[in-house]
Amino acid sequence: MHRFAPMNHPRHPTSPAAPSRQATPRRLRRAAAVLAALAFALAPAAAGAGIESDWSATGSGAVRLLAGARSGDQLDGGVEIRLAPGWKTYWRYPGDSGVPPQFDWSGSENLAGVDILWPAPHRFDDGDGAYSIGYKHDVILPFHATPKDPTRPVSLRLKLDFAVCEKICQPAHAEAALDIPATGAAPSPPELLAALAAVPQHGELGGAGPTALESARLVEVDGAAAVRIEARVADPAKADLFVEGPDEAWALPLPQARPAADGRVVFLMPLEGMPKGADLTATGLRFTLVDGDRAIELTAPVSAP
Repeated sequence: MHRFAPMNHPRHPTSPAAPSRQATPRRLRRAAAVLAALAFALAPAAAGAGIESDWSATGSGAVRLLAGARSGDQLDGGVEIRLAPGWKTYWRYPGDSGVPPQFDWSGSENLAGVDILWPAPHRFDDGDGAYSIGYKHDVILPFHATPKDPTRPVSLRLKLDFAVCEKICQPAHAEAALDIPATGAAPSPPELLAALAAVPQHGELGGAGPTALESARLVEVDGAAAVRIEARVADPAKADLFVEGPDEAWALPLPQARPAADGRVVFLMPLEGMPKGADLTATGLRFTLVDGDRAIELTAPVSAP
């Protein structure tokens, strides 16, 4: 399980008469590692269409805003998070450990709202039976920005609080600003289009297609209540499933996969982390099924036994 590093308090300044500390090889190596991480994070990305903000550097990465085309009355864009090699950050539901990103757009102008879209995430084994959910490499979180007045430009001002993790997790803060013309910034840059393509498609319980959630019902396993979810996938060995409740009062465990016959996989999720008195048969759970390069998302209640 990841541990979060404590916040360092500023040291008292050294008096003029005090001797300076020598730079030991260990300190030099640590300084070099930090500089290398910052250089990687701030390295120029491949040129593309659209417009972007300046990078906002964090301890082990950087953040910027991207703008793309206009779709109806909405403007496409993205929050790009660059990570140093070996580091990760978290999905909207971080799993057993971690911190989800927190977006503050309150300083923006002519902005009615922002709808964040989430590319399909990955599961990470944090040890001791704990798992987290997120992204191990650079990621762009696409969004749809809705202007108050579609005939005027939108001034985006983002304050982002999130976490980055290697062996120890660290809180990170970034701020980015971007002015988007009322007409958008068409064509959208290729990296933003790729991020949009990685967002799970809408699915239906029992739907058709090579990637589908066929059923979700209450069962009893070894004397304990659980949810049994059966899915049809292209690669059962690599398929994964994430389940969320309707609000932050829910903290559901990650389902565990059991390969089944005929290109199917069964996921079992213990009934834990629910508010007292919750009725799964009357509550819509949010399922995200990841099947290699495909992913679907749907909301549905669980069937009674």
